[in-house]
Amino acid sequence: MAAMAALALPHLAKADIWPTKPIRLVVPFSAGAGISDILARLISQHLSAGLGQQIVVDNRPGAGGNLGADIVAKAPPDGYTVLLGSSFLAVNAFLYAQTPFDALGDFVPVSTVAINPLLLVLHPSVPARSVAELVALAKAKPGQLNYGSGGIGSTPFLATELFKAKAGIDITHVPYKGGAPALADLAAGQLSMMIENMPGTMPFVRGGKMRALAITSRTRSSLEPELPTMIEAGVPDYEMIGWNGFFFPKGIPSDIVARLQVELAKVLARPEVKEQLVAIGAEGVGDSPSSFAAFFKDETMRWGKLIKDLGIKPE
Repeated sequence: MAAMAALALPHLAKADIWPTKPIRLVVPFSAGAGISDILARLISQHLSAGLGQQIVVDNRPGAGGNLGADIVAKAPPDGYTVLLGSSFLAVNAFLYAQTPFDALGDFVPVSTVAINPLLLVLHPSVPARSVAELVALAKAKPGQLNYGSGGIGSTPFLATELFKAKAGIDITHVPYKGGAPALADLAAGQLSMMIENMPGTMPFVRGGKMRALAITSRTRSSLEPELPTMIEAGVPDYEMIGWNGFFFPKGIPSDIVARLQVELAKVLARPEVKEQLVAIGAEGVGDSPSSFAAFFKDETMRWGKLIKDLGIKPE
């Protein structure tokens, strides 16, 4: 027993004093307009103080989030590499013929960071001023309209494919390495429409470079209360909420997971952080590792079935 205790001491001490150096927060999408990048930079500022170490945001876009996720999956489970994951992690196994990791087996869920609705936006040159008019236009010109997203598996991609299926329309997908370059091309008129996160789209809408038609949540947003929901706009039973959460690579000590979750929950409970999240159309969560793990498993099963039902083929 004494020998076993001696062997365990280095591991316990290592977890107990974590962190002792900067932590890398991998964001698997490009820097700029996307909600993942904005959340990472907003939360890391406050989280660094609670943990007593700098959190370095490392943007690693590519392959619909797979590139950044794989970096974390193969990182040492020492608490110094964290993934800010989103829905891509739950769906890419169903959208790609092969992924370099097992989403349910290679990651340890820590906590949901935030949830957020998305906006349906058009380039002003598209002659539609409502969702109904957009649907009618798309039906009259099948395949001629296009949309951009941060890649297959990203929340905007899934949101638009769900819209296409429920509205019975054909709009061509143009994948990008992140939401920011896709939004730039939409603003420039090279894309017809997007369903994207509020932080990236609203500056373009307010500047007259995009037209907002609807929000994807089941209820209206307090930030843009005049915008109808997709259901109100005539798309039956449509709801899509984006989410982001922290993941460690498998093998991480449970007390490190618990420490990060506790510090994150403290950050998300601060009034100033709540205000900052509301300003970008998001709501902080900070749930327990077990709760987030159950949610993540449910998301994986739900999207696997939906992708199959929608007839989306792996690439």
